[in-house]
Amino acid sequence: MTHPGEQFYPEGVRWDDPIPRGTLPDLLSAAAAEYGARPALEFRDSPISFTELEALVEIAASAFLRAGYGRDHSVALFLGNSPDHPVNFFGALKACARIVHLSPLDGEIALSHKLTDSGARVLVTSNLSALLPTALKFLDKGILDRLIVCEDDHWGKVGTPQTALPDNPKIVTYAKFTEGAVKPAAWPAQTADDVALLQYTGGTTGLPKGAMLSHGNLTSAVSVYDVWGKPSRLERNAIERVICVLPLFHIYALTVVLLSSIRRGNLISLHQRFDVEAVMRDIEVKRATAFPGVPTMWIAIASLPDLDKRDLSSLVSVGSGGAPLPVEVARILERRVGMKLKSGWGMTETCSPGTAHPKEGPDKPGSIGLMLPGIEMDVVALEDSTKLMPVGEVGEIRIRGPNVTKGYWNRPQETAEAFVGDRFLTGDIGYMDADGYFYLVDRKKDMIISGGFNVYPQMIEQAIYTHPSVQEVIVIGIPDDYRGEAAKAFIKLRADAKPFTAEELRTFLTGKIGKHELPAAVDFVDELPRTPVGKLSRHELRMQQPSQAAPKQAVSGGRS
Repeated sequence: MTHPGEQFYPEGVRWDDPIPRGTLPDLLSAAAAEYGARPALEFRDSPISFTELEALVEIAASAFLRAGYGRDHSVALFLGNSPDHPVNFFGALKACARIVHLSPLDGEIALSHKLTDSGARVLVTSNLSALLPTALKFLDKGILDRLIVCEDDHWGKVGTPQTALPDNPKIVTYAKFTEGAVKPAAWPAQTADDVALLQYTGGTTGLPKGAMLSHGNLTSAVSVYDVWGKPSRLERNAIERVICVLPLFHIYALTVVLLSSIRRGNLISLHQRFDVEAVMRDIEVKRATAFPGVPTMWIAIASLPDLDKRDLSSLVSVGSGGAPLPVEVARILERRVGMKLKSGWGMTETCSPGTAHPKEGPDKPGSIGLMLPGIEMDVVALEDSTKLMPVGEVGEIRIRGPNVTKGYWNRPQETAEAFVGDRFLTGDIGYMDADGYFYLVDRKKDMIISGGFNVYPQMIEQAIYTHPSVQEVIVIGIPDDYRGEAAKAFIKLRADAKPFTAEELRTFLTGKIGKHELPAAVDFVDELPRTPVGKLSRHELRMQQPSQAAPKQAVSGGRS
């Protein structure tokens, strides 16, 4: 057998099953034609049907075309979890534009870079106070030509803090932007090979780089999960209610929740933020059947003081991704939910799919599972990425498949370095056992995964260097019971400068970097370790720490 893991695949699933690909607007149109009046989204207890969603998307697309934001244009989305995201996501794509996802968790430095690097001169945001003030800064900087502002109250009043719009001709409300927009006689033609999304991930320079994800990459990713889950869906034969607390700007939520649920006709129960009691209401009262989360969410549920009295029986599909899930938390949830929370692995560059665990199969603690249908993975020597490593030997994991990016936006050198032929070098170090199960043992780069989000030490270091007392700094990841990992700063102070607390440092850095990037701890040292050529050495600093590895008793999780 070419792929040893195939023997453990669900019954009727083969590695070489066809993986259909197409365009994202066609995915939505097909779903609207098939599911019609069935609810696609529920937000603030109000449903939006598949037919209504497509109609809203067509209005948005018509407005984007009228404004000249079509082919060869990048449209940035700076939005939280509300229907504004899917409406503008599919709307801009239907107009043939590229989407640029901006994370509300990011700081101003990273966001400014993503806008300028992608060439996006128009930004769609919301009047929420958590978003609009930051978006306005980009107008002031001259990075944007236009700001389209969705009004959150359109979806029902909940008392969420909002910010008034200043009087500026470059700012337009979404209602005004779409007013009177007329559908074209024919929608512009596009193909599966067109770039649909610039999804930013870490760069070797410390600045994020945009993975070019085509319509074909993203629809293939949905198809991979379709093929893998088909037997259990046929057995269930039910419309699932999928809880979406994961942020839609993240590749995990985009593919696993939004796109996959639309393809299958499931209902997405959309939450603006994670509130454990709101999620429990969705499970206990509304009988949600699926909940993909990150470890911090599962830890919060497992920590409920009255967990033994809560009813989680409606859940038939649960998942944890983005970071390791502590084994004890997995055990608690297995007892309560009656199924094992196993983590797969994937990346931004793979549109999420990579590996997964079959429902039936050997119990392999610490494994990230088997490579999914249509995806090929192998392990190569760290010093020679063309040399295959034998079973059980550690090296760098490579991957290829229809879901894998063709490269990075405006980064030919980094693209070339990331591939060996058509196989993508993941930067993750691991091995494959004789059964085809993969294991991660380390990361080639220095990225920290905190609460499921990628944190890049160099970005934090750049911000810390703006502190007047700091002479040198190295940031590394340290174990964190709640987030899996957190950032810790090791600082050499300038002469005569006085130490400060971690809280004072976080206050100083607030706004410069994202909340998820703020260091959890700080140490002051007389000297920082260096390489033989005099460069600061993050690797050597890690080696000097008593234990900087993630907790050993953890279920391995994917990253993106």
